[in-house]
Amino acid sequence: MKNKGSVTFIEGNVINLCPLNLNHVNIYIKWMNDYRVRLYARNVLPRTVEEWKKFFENQGTGQKNAIDFEIFHKKDEKPIGEIGLFDISWLYSRAIVGLSIGEIEYWNKGVCTEAIKLISDYTFQELNLNKLYSHVFEPNINSYKCLEKNGFVREAILKQDCYIDGKFVNTYIYSFFKEDWMKMKEDKNRIVKLDENFNNR
Repeated sequence: MKNKGSVTFIEGNVINLCPLNLNHVNIYIKWMNDYRVRLYARNVLPRTVEEWKKFFENQGTGQKNAIDFEIFHKKDEKPIGEIGLFDISWLYSRAIVGLSIGEIEYWNKGVCTEAIKLISDYTFQELNLNKLYSHVFEPNINSYKCLEKNGFVREAILKQDCYIDGKFVNTYIYSFFKEDWMKMKEDKNRIVKLDENFNNR
């Protein structure tokens, strides 16, 4: 589908992060109820349009402890997934990040890696939080590899923590600190400057 009112909040290379869009509610529900998508998101109960609309209406009330984005593919001009910060603690300066790519054809295309990068930049640069967490189930290899590419480090393992596909599996707890994010940014800037100096010789 073509863009129906998606407004860019964070600009990326391949994707943008946009506010959730009421016009796309049927797409979100399709993702939530797709077995392949919900398997590691642990959406074990059927979701309805009415439930999602209530959730959407409640987003503007009280202090936010969650910030949700639609992942919008720029070239193909369509929403392909969601990413958000959850259990935000403004007092302790931390949050949990979670994401889901709802359109299967975009799996293993580098979209998750860019989405995590964009929301990490937003978390540390704009919100000024100190720490990001992410909970990933052990069989979900692509997800934790994506986190590791962005500087997240495995902090803990919760043994037999969740029941998936007929067996209990471990949960990996990953974390990423602002100081490590800043160091990564500095290292990347240093490499860019070295490349520029080399090319200008």
